[in-house]
Amino acid sequence: MSKILRFFDLHNGEDKKETVLESVVSNISFRGANAWILACAIVIASIGLNVNSTAVIIGAMLISPLMGPIVGAGFALGTFDFALLQKSIKNLLIATGISLLVSFLYFSLSPFKEAQSELLARTSPNIYDVLIAFFGGLVGVIATTRVNKGNPIPGVAIATALMPPLCTAGYGLAIGNINYFAGALYLYIINCVFICLATFVIVKYLRYPKMHYVDKQKEKRITQSITIITLILVLPSLYFAYKLLQERKYTYKVHDFVQQELTEKGYTVIYERLLQNTSPKRLELAFLAKKFSESEINSLERSMQTFGIENTELIIRQDSLDLRSSILNEINQSNTSVNEKDLTIRALNNRLAKYDMMDDRLRSNMTILFPEVNKYSIGIQNQYVTQDSLAKYIAFIYSTTEAFTGEQDNKLQEWIKSQFPQDSLEFIKKTSGEERP
Repeated sequence: MSKILRFFDLHNGEDKKETVLESVVSNISFRGANAWILACAIVIASIGLNVNSTAVIIGAMLISPLMGPIVGAGFALGTFDFALLQKSIKNLLIATGISLLVSFLYFSLSPFKEAQSELLARTSPNIYDVLIAFFGGLVGVIATTRVNKGNPIPGVAIATALMPPLCTAGYGLAIGNINYFAGALYLYIINCVFICLATFVIVKYLRYPKMHYVDKQKEKRITQSITIITLILVLPSLYFAYKLLQERKYTYKVHDFVQQELTEKGYTVIYERLLQNTSPKRLELAFLAKKFSESEINSLERSMQTFGIENTELIIRQDSLDLRSSILNEINQSNTSVNEKDLTIRALNNRLAKYDMMDDRLRSNMTILFPEVNKYSIGIQNQYVTQDSLAKYIAFIYSTTEAFTGEQDNKLQEWIKSQFPQDSLEFIKKTSGEERP
């Protein structure tokens, strides 16, 4: 057992404590070059968030010197060096103020104000962000206390992600969105506190010497204060994590419902949109060919209950034009330009189709029953003007050969009326003289 403990002993490879403390203190101050480096890193991170570029954001995090005062505060708490703690907090506040100011100015001047996914990812912190900050902080301080620093430091800068939340908070201020500002600032505070806490734990474990004597009562109060601050930050993050878990579960239920009740039954889903922030929630679907009746939709709504999908409105888009418009709106929100001539053409085609009464069955029967009718056309005459009203009629226009008798003409008209019993018909017979060449 002792061999295993020695295998994980952090004292192996540890640098001199005096050397480590000197390095930590030298990285705390934000004066001159550090302030300029921070401001430039903030601009780079803001651009990355603005254009949704992960690579640019990572680059900015590697440049950022924000870790210095946070690690310094952790060392100060672990060694009870209150002067160092005061200096660390002061410089962290200066760095935070510079970051917020620069990001606010950038996003105020930027013509692109849309909230990209990289920005939105920093507005709803949860317990996973707490864990990342704590364990990232552990790695960072362990590497700081080694003789051979190795490669962990850049990775810690990326994992703990101090800079993007600050830039997102500046974005929230620039557009006047308090929720974005508060959520991003909360994530930043989580990262700062739990990196500091991880540093405190390692400093205590490695038994760095106390700079000032502190009696047991005062040490207990410091420990209690750290515990209270930790709980204050962890509890909201637990709520956000629970909310995220419920959203994921709900999404999986909807996926299972669509898969089992629709896709596996041969219905091709061409459009699916799930809105969870509305009340009730909304599931919008559209299909390639299937048209659902009212009873079928009601059956699907009952089936949703069996999958545990509650407080959700099912909307099946069956109007092709309506669906097309919805898809175009989605595409437009992604800044994609779409030619809307297709919509206009489709609308005109649908409108023309309403006036076309001819079908293959009618055409076939006319050829068999009335071969003497050599030309004919049938369709809706939408604004047929009479002396006292504006009416809607079906007009049957035709011409016949000379062998077509009056009796046959009557039979033709009666037969046409039998094909459209609910409609008003007008018969227009054209003579040979009226035919145009």
